[in-house]
Amino acid sequence: MSLLDWLGISPARARDPEAEVVHRISQQLDSMDPAEARHLSLFAFLLARVAHADLVVHPAEVVEMERLTATHGGLTASQAAMVMEIARATQKMLGPTHNFVAIREFREEATSEQKLGLLQCLFAVAAADGVVTGPEEEEIRTISRGLLLDDQDYVRIRSAFGDKRSVLGAKPAP
Repeated sequence: MSLLDWLGISPARARDPEAEVVHRISQQLDSMDPAEARHLSLFAFLLARVAHADLVVHPAEVVEMERLTATHGGLTASQAAMVMEIARATQKMLGPTHNFVAIREFREEATSEQKLGLLQCLFAVAAADGVVTGPEEEEIRTISRGLLLDDQDYVRIRSAFGDKRSVLGAKPAP
């Protein structure tokens, strides 16, 4: 299954200029093993979900998402930027429809270590602009529950970002 199939973009929609951009970008992942491309797509989509949670995607969050995607997927910086462009566009277009599907699919195919790694990355994205907002923290908690992660693991990872939590008085970077 290609990234376009998972995103629900049919060939008819691919003629739409916006969808055509997504199609060209997604072809970059076609050279990857399908299971790895699917895992990376889910990973990036969930990162974008957290970045969009407070309705403001700070440039520092974009940089962090691209860095994490490059590291996680073994991609070049330009490939990671393209993957995140797809994920962010998909999150805007299909977010509410695909949010829980993405969590379930990631949960079903990821190891415990990968789930905990994702949780760490979600907090890193939220904290990239200097503050983990309430809505971002709520989204991360929802994803953690959807992944069936233990509450102790959630609290342990969240505590590493305690100085960035808005509920504890952290302020966003200017």
